Amino acid sequence: MAEAKQKNEWVEWGKAIVIAIILAFLLRTFIFATSIVEGDSMDPTLQDGERVIFNKFVYMIDEPERGDIVIIHRPEKNYVKRVIGLPGETIEIRNHKLYINNELHDQTFLTEDAKNHTGSFGPITIPEGRYFVMGDNRSISKDSRNGLGFIMDDEIIGKSEFVFYPFSEIAKTR
Repeated sequence: MAEAKQKNEWVEWGKAIVIAIILAFLLRTFIFATSIVEGDSMDPTLQDGERVIFNKFVYMIDEPERGDIVIIHRPEKNYVKRVIGLPGETIEIRNHKLYINNELHDQTFLTEDAKNHTGSFGPITIPEGRYFVMGDNRSISKDSRNGLGFIMDDEIIGKSEFVFYPFSEIAKTR
């Protein structure tokens, strides 16, 4: 009787482990994943080497919004950038100030130094199904202004939710 009870306990543990592995696989595949911030283009919001957890599911049911920090998949690498312009909008940067559809847009997430290094750009109208992104460290960021171009819907693979490493920097991304 004790042998049967012990065997039954092992079967239950085995089931629990298999279910946990399947659940982790499903969460990793369809809901959450991780990415490493490479470079200083999102400084000071995100630092080089930080690891972020991003939500893969959110854009299956919704569209990116202005201000979202997104993960962009390109064949050569993934990029972490901030959504600035939405499909159909006209973007212009004059005298280091961002205008969206000819209206001044305050970028509260930028430092004063970053605001003063945004430069000039545009005006340019974003095609439907595309997004305009920039890094928060405007003076060095490779983004929609200079190399990445407009970002297609299907290139945005998730929304950055929070930094999980280094542990001293654990925080929700802004």
